[in-house]
Amino acid sequence: MTQTDIPARVPLVTQPMGVWQSLQTARKNLIEIIPDIATKQPMITGKTAIVRWHMVMDPDGNRRVLKDNLENYPKSDVTKNILEPAIGKSLFNAEGAHWRWQRRAATPVFTHRNIANLAPIMGLAADRSTERLAQSSGRAVDLFQEMVAATFEVISDVTFSGDEGFDRMGVHTAIDNYIAQTAKLSLFDIVGVPTWVPRPSRMISSGAIKQMKAIADNAINNRRDGSSRDVPDLLDLLLEGEDPKTKRQMTTAELRDNLLTFIVAGHETTALTLAWSLYLCAFDQDVQDKARAEAQSVLNGSTANADDVPKLKYIRQIIDEALRLYPPAALLSRTAQSSDTLCGRDIRKGDTVILPIYALHRNHLLWENPDHFDPDRFVDPKAINRFAYLPFGDGPRICIGASFALQEAVIILATLISRFRFKRVPGKDPKPVLILTLRPEGGVWLDVERIDGKAGVAKTA
Repeated sequence: MTQTDIPARVPLVTQPMGVWQSLQTARKNLIEIIPDIATKQPMITGKTAIVRWHMVMDPDGNRRVLKDNLENYPKSDVTKNILEPAIGKSLFNAEGAHWRWQRRAATPVFTHRNIANLAPIMGLAADRSTERLAQSSGRAVDLFQEMVAATFEVISDVTFSGDEGFDRMGVHTAIDNYIAQTAKLSLFDIVGVPTWVPRPSRMISSGAIKQMKAIADNAINNRRDGSSRDVPDLLDLLLEGEDPKTKRQMTTAELRDNLLTFIVAGHETTALTLAWSLYLCAFDQDVQDKARAEAQSVLNGSTANADDVPKLKYIRQIIDEALRLYPPAALLSRTAQSSDTLCGRDIRKGDTVILPIYALHRNHLLWENPDHFDPDRFVDPKAINRFAYLPFGDGPRICIGASFALQEAVIILATLISRFRFKRVPGKDPKPVLILTLRPEGGVWLDVERIDGKAGVAKTA
């Protein structure tokens, strides 16, 4: 095995780090504080200052944290405190009964039928991306920024379709800036200072966030009085939704917080999945050629739609493998509420339990040649232990938008692969960096070449 056989990866820690070094490393790239031994063991335990922590890479342990003993392992206060000013107590942040009723109310929104009805919007975004990339054919393009643009078109169109007065980009920019300023760990987080003690980096009042919420509230209230659409968007569906047990419906503030969560998470994670998938296709041209042959055979020159998705099996395998190597949520953090046992080890109340998804997906006990890119791992997804592969989490709190994201990723990737050839730019491989999501530092720069027809002949000027 040589380094050139392996796509971009993060060098994990091989020597113990002190508090200050841990802080500096975590603020630069959170994933670099994961010990390399986490890719070779089912569980490791340690202590940083006054924080006792456990990293779990064992599928049975993951199942207990995410499903069997879910109530004992809520999301860590650090995670919730970072995001609450922007997205409130939405589905992502809420716990207990407040989470359960929201989940019950929102689940019908993401039925297979509703998601399939939104496929034309995803196809239109793929066509717009095609037009932009065609203008850059023969040049290097940052495919991460291009996928951010494409997926933001999708999520804004399926969230606030027809609301011309809604400042979509302003909302996205406000949240993105807020996260960029506040998502990095502070020294207080590392040493275990209680979360009620203010973090200096999070004390900045964000006027942009307040303005963004006001804009969203106004759009929601206007929609309540507006006319219905032939194909309802996410806001229409959420306005109609109610908890079947209590008949409770979301208030304007609850709708806004959940919609803002969907806007940010819904396009950021899919953009990352697509950008990493395109990078991996450029990394292995044989894989790309096989994917193109499948896409061109199924699509026959058209744009992918919902009916095509089940037929694009190899495209889906590439996406699944990209999510294994570069999971957007590469690290989950939980706080034990009471004593428990995981993998035969004692968990105490207040312990931090970490599910390092990046290390789980590269664990040598679970995957053969785990750092290699191999879409054939997913020929039979049912053969993979579901708690060994967690790009969307699992259990009751599995990502509610997973099917939406996967349909969008398949439609856009298949359409683009059928029309373009992507090649690596020497010396410009991306570096995976985790702040809140696993982003490619510096972008995903690939040479783009327009393809003409099924034969895969490159267009010439």
